[in-house]
Amino acid sequence: MKPFFNQTIEETLQQFNVTSDKGLSSAEAEKKLEEVGPNQLASKKQKTLAAMFFEQFKSSMVVILLIAAAVSAFIGISEGEGVTEAIIILAILLVNAIIGVWQESKAQSSLEALNRMSAPHSKVLRDGSVTEIVSTEIVPGDIVVLDTGDIIPADMRLIEAVNLKIQESALTGESVPVEKNTATIESGDVPLGDRENMAFSTSVITYGRGKGVIVGTGMDTEVGKIAGMLQGAQETETPMGKRLEQLGKILGYVALGICLLIFGVGTLYGNNWLEMFMMAVSLAVAAIPEGLQIVSTIVLAIGVQRLVKLNAIVRTLPSVETLGSTTVICSDKTGTLTQNKMTVVEGWTGGNRVDFRNPPVPEELNDSEKTLLNSSLLCTDAHLKILPDGTHENAGDPTETAIVDIALSLDLNKNDEEQKYPRVSEVPFDSERKRMATVNQMPEGKLRVNVKGGLDEVLAVATHILMHGKVRPITEEDITTVRNENDRMAKSALRVLAVAYKDIDTLPAEVNAETIENNLVLIGILGMIDPARPEVVEAVKKCKTAGIRAVMITGDHKVTAVAIADEIGIYAEGDKAVTGTTLQEMPDEELYRDVEKYSVYARVAPEHKVRIVKAWQSHGDIVAMTGDGVNDAPALKQADIGVAMGIVGTEVAKDASDVVLTDDNFATIVGAVEEGRRIYDNILKAIQFLLSANVGEVLLIFIASIFNLGNPLTPIMILWINLVTDSLPALALSMDPAEKDIMTRRPRDPKQGFFTKGMTWRIFYQGMTIGLISLVAYLVGFHDGGQQLGQTMAFAVLAFSQLIHVRNLHSNKRSSFQTSLMSNKMLVLAILASAALMLIVLFVPPVRDIFKLEVMDRTHWLYVIGLSFVPIVVVEIVKLLKINHTKEEY
Repeated sequence: MKPFFNQTIEETLQQFNVTSDKGLSSAEAEKKLEEVGPNQLASKKQKTLAAMFFEQFKSSMVVILLIAAAVSAFIGISEGEGVTEAIIILAILLVNAIIGVWQESKAQSSLEALNRMSAPHSKVLRDGSVTEIVSTEIVPGDIVVLDTGDIIPADMRLIEAVNLKIQESALTGESVPVEKNTATIESGDVPLGDRENMAFSTSVITYGRGKGVIVGTGMDTEVGKIAGMLQGAQETETPMGKRLEQLGKILGYVALGICLLIFGVGTLYGNNWLEMFMMAVSLAVAAIPEGLQIVSTIVLAIGVQRLVKLNAIVRTLPSVETLGSTTVICSDKTGTLTQNKMTVVEGWTGGNRVDFRNPPVPEELNDSEKTLLNSSLLCTDAHLKILPDGTHENAGDPTETAIVDIALSLDLNKNDEEQKYPRVSEVPFDSERKRMATVNQMPEGKLRVNVKGGLDEVLAVATHILMHGKVRPITEEDITTVRNENDRMAKSALRVLAVAYKDIDTLPAEVNAETIENNLVLIGILGMIDPARPEVVEAVKKCKTAGIRAVMITGDHKVTAVAIADEIGIYAEGDKAVTGTTLQEMPDEELYRDVEKYSVYARVAPEHKVRIVKAWQSHGDIVAMTGDGVNDAPALKQADIGVAMGIVGTEVAKDASDVVLTDDNFATIVGAVEEGRRIYDNILKAIQFLLSANVGEVLLIFIASIFNLGNPLTPIMILWINLVTDSLPALALSMDPAEKDIMTRRPRDPKQGFFTKGMTWRIFYQGMTIGLISLVAYLVGFHDGGQQLGQTMAFAVLAFSQLIHVRNLHSNKRSSFQTSLMSNKMLVLAILASAALMLIVLFVPPVRDIFKLEVMDRTHWLYVIGLSFVPIVVVEIVKLLKINHTKEEY
């Protein structure tokens, strides 16, 4: 069966067994409603809260921590110390799970938003008369009556169109309303935006009236197909999630290996196998940074709050880090890179060009320019409303509101002009002649006919031209000059309107195109475009500096898209542009291979956007997709991070996205990327800090076990340091300011895990330093007062050395002393708070007894203080000698 846009009106009506003057009968409509169901989108089965909750416990890190909790409980019960450690671990996991469920439950409303966009009521022809019904009751075959302002309730083949214009930007991405007609389209391969005899669900009628026969409802509409794609879109795992999963697996293998080794060594020493098993398991618990899960979650949450101040609302926590890893931004054009507002930018009249980007002051307008503006302004149906605060609002066709705006900026108020020159008659625009005309009363008693339309259409009825302030017969040379100006504007992707006039003494007996649109004087032409946002040019430059590729994906025409992309810096010499039609014929293998060659994708459909995102992802890129329309939702969902516009964006786009920009400013994305990079750097610092501390603990227990020196730390001491003393400074590291070069370096390789050579080296040598000084403290205490004093000294050195060591983490390259102590005030407070907690444990008798610690004398305190400063000395020497073995950026 032929597509409906290829069918004649008669064929379509015959297919649904309906006539254009009677419509369906009530009985037929009721029967069809039972067969096809209501005109609404199918709801995707949502996860239950319980399912979301249990999904939070699937990662390797969480599984290891659950095992650690069980082991801690077993050890605690066995040794009569209770299950405090296990409760603490489980509490942390519970908080993480609750946060995860809360975030996920917020992100499941895309289809509900699509349903909310449906028109509540529609006018349909039933039993030969027009009646208003709820739009959900519309069925295929219904004849729907359309008027200006109506929202299209379902997809339809137009059977009547009188000056009909429909705004389809939310679906196609094209900023200008589309002129509709009823003519059959012969070509079988026509993009959505060029199907001029069709009207699509959720589009809005901006001008004229018409009728259409419904050909698709609910999930069978173009919006319904998008809804289906949203249901089928796979959730992409974030880079942070992948890396934490990788980290969890590595720590699991390390813990298992250590358990086996310690158990084997202890058995060879002839120790009790159960005691050795307990010690091996305790050491495995020490290998796991219990605070890492909650620290990374809270660090991301803090980043979310900071991004709100940057006008970016983050809907999912991991998206903060994903922003920082972004390598490609696939940006929608209309409303994202452009202002989504047609604007007059150029003009030509009286032989001179007029630059309306830098318009002359009103007093400097010459007579030709005033006539051009006045005639074009009077020949519009747009409405101007001046608000009490002095601002204004426009309503009407975007092309006409652009004329109203430019005239107002030059002190020509449409309302005042219409009072001065009232309209007495008109010939409305129609798609056949592509012109409109108004007749206005002039003060001298004459009437002026004002005409605007396409250049060829206006030239066809013009016999004179206004040139250098004088009216004279138009010549071939004049026509060539005007056409050259028209072509010049068109090459810059401007939409061109020609304006003409003539004065008459009286109205003809019958006012129509034939009687008044003749012998006109051509005044000139106006060029308009949906212009780029002024801040976007700088934002694109910053993207390039940061190693991020910006790509334009739009439903607009290729010429317009390339012109805008060239203006803002997305389209460079050697780049290519491709249309949706070409893309449709291109196999996936070719697209995936050549995707990096294309900077502009024009006239694309929703499924094309998803393919483009997937093509970039096939190269291992982290893809951000920006957009505001219904048509952007599937790609927003497919992308690693979807960025929706908050002001002009549809609810569908917002609900399918990860980030919503509250100022609709493309430049805000650059600030968000910078914040994402800063957060990722700081999470790396926290991971390095926590793991170096854990390596120190593991090394301390490992060496003591190998040389049969007893157990230098009890499980409760390990958990206190990991969960309390370490976690506060690790959290405070998230407040570190960004490095100066953060937006001049390339994005981190998405395939690169946490454990680079440099990161592994730093964790190892810093952890070894902490472990060895803690071992020295244990041996000194053991020698002077037995195991309990040794454990007390090891516990104190381990904690205080890490609090001092955290100052090393500001930079892997710069000396710690080059960073002001007050550059991160939160870190200073965290160190003081952690130190205070440690002093409470060491000095308050009831608490000290729980930890089974001894009171240290002045000599042993001097040992503790001296050893605690060793890590900062060692790290400073390593930085000075530049043996970091790293290319990391911070």
